[in-house]
Amino acid sequence: MTVTRRREVELAVAATAEVGEGPLWDAAARRLLWVDIPAGTLHRFDPRSGADETTATGTLLGAVAPRAGGGLVAAVADGFAALAPSGEPTVLAPVSADPQRRMNDAKCDPAGRFWGGSTAMEPTAGAGALHCWDGRRARTVWDGMTLPNGLGWSPDGTTLYVADSGQGVIWAAPFDVATGATGARRPLVEIAAADGLPDGLCVDADGCLWVALWGGGELRRHAADGRLLERIATPVSQPSSCALAPGGTLYVTSARAGLDAAALAREPLAGSLFAVAVGCEPVPVAAFSG
Repeated sequence: MTVTRRREVELAVAATAEVGEGPLWDAAARRLLWVDIPAGTLHRFDPRSGADETTATGTLLGAVAPRAGGGLVAAVADGFAALAPSGEPTVLAPVSADPQRRMNDAKCDPAGRFWGGSTAMEPTAGAGALHCWDGRRARTVWDGMTLPNGLGWSPDGTTLYVADSGQGVIWAAPFDVATGATGARRPLVEIAAADGLPDGLCVDADGCLWVALWGGGELRRHAADGRLLERIATPVSQPSSCALAPGGTLYVTSARAGLDAAALAREPLAGSLFAVAVGCEPVPVAAFSG
């Protein structure tokens, strides 16, 4: 049974991100990391103080992840990189030298490998791919995608979830934590185009998926078998991704890109970071082990 809840979606950071993305709870720093992809800006949000520190990286920035040895790694314009404290990226595992391609969302698997999608600047059917970097090399895991986006793993690590916004599908595939190998993928959730595009996602400790619907103005929670459990309306039409923090707060990024003046007048908070109490604990996200 689907429940539409009128949960209070609160403003966490008033921002004007063109494409806010990649929210991730950094347990060691007790900060929420998030990015503005086209601006190449890294945000560090402290829920205790409300401060949101920003760092310019000078490159397209799909997502970041803490590194087990300290610092951050990132999915940048042309591959996987280490970020200096200044924000300067050093590409360690190139994925593509084509200026018409870029990296998109990225996240570490339970063993600390960094996974990320690549896409054409103008998303094109078949031009997207999913990649994995273990610190030694980057390999292409799935190709033939359009706009690989939100990533997540089941609490036991045996299932990989990947949203392809261009295809309107959240894929599920068997996953081997020890080797990083995936089995055949299958469509778990298919979103009608009229409802929006499945964008960033996260997995809660109950094994359910939370997904942001770009253009649909809502968040959805799906059971591990794909059933729609809950819908939450957002104050913006382009929620772009979400991440859970300990204590049951779901943080939601959003975007201004593509909105005309009339739309921005209707939703002046587009591009901001939001928070909603959902009472679900996160599946801890590993730091990069490479």
